[in-house]
Amino acid sequence: MSTRFLKTGLLALSLLSPGAALVAAPHLHLAGDSTMADKPSKAPNLERGWGQMLREFMPEPAALVNHAQNGRSSKSFISEGRWKTLVDALQPGDFVIIQFGHNDQKEASPERHAPARGLYRENLLRFIAEARARGAEPILATSLCRRKFDGRNQLVDTHGEYPAVVRELAASEKVALLDLHVATWQLFERLGPEESKRLLMWVPAGVYPELPKGREDDTHLNAEGGRTVARLAVQEMRAKHLPVAVLFGAPAPAAAAKPLVPGSEP
Repeated sequence: MSTRFLKTGLLALSLLSPGAALVAAPHLHLAGDSTMADKPSKAPNLERGWGQMLREFMPEPAALVNHAQNGRSSKSFISEGRWKTLVDALQPGDFVIIQFGHNDQKEASPERHAPARGLYRENLLRFIAEARARGAEPILATSLCRRKFDGRNQLVDTHGEYPAVVRELAASEKVALLDLHVATWQLFERLGPEESKRLLMWVPAGVYPELPKGREDDTHLNAEGGRTVARLAVQEMRAKHLPVAVLFGAPAPAAAAKPLVPGSEP
């Protein structure tokens, strides 16, 4: 029996069998930026991270530990000690989803900038190695697509080589991949320039007292957007038969036949 299927079986026992007390239930740790991070869930805040919304799809929401923080890159996540905190908390059988890129590409911010084929790549390799050294399973995720349409209503890529580096490392290091850049790109394409706004922090002026001037933000998610991207992530975990999917329970009946659009089941 392969190690992967053995681990999956143990995870299922730990989550589903009352008599499996000796098998510690795994945790899912998240490392990333503001698109993934927890946000205050009460008014006046309207923003949500997709990692935050993953809990809605978990039978045991407390199994998710979200270390993601606003504005962080792979570089600053390390320099601030956040990665060490995450690694120190890992137990054998845990999972770690790693998603950086939005802030690594910011050349004007030297404390965060990490060139795609230089320090960024090195940091991802470090994350993979150190998670595995603790007996955890790393999972790489590409950055979410930004909602940037040109004058012909075509999406414009804003991430350069960063998603490609993630895909290449996932293949070369045999790490599971959640290609959320592709998933959100396809989602925004289907929805189009106007309908896609409802997933993001596009707030009209005068609607909410806390945002009197409104906000036009093509990067950060609202609650519907966070929930939609979380659903995309869970669907990809299940479609690829990743062991981490055990943490999200059984899919709803006929879920596989439903499209990846807002409102569909995971």
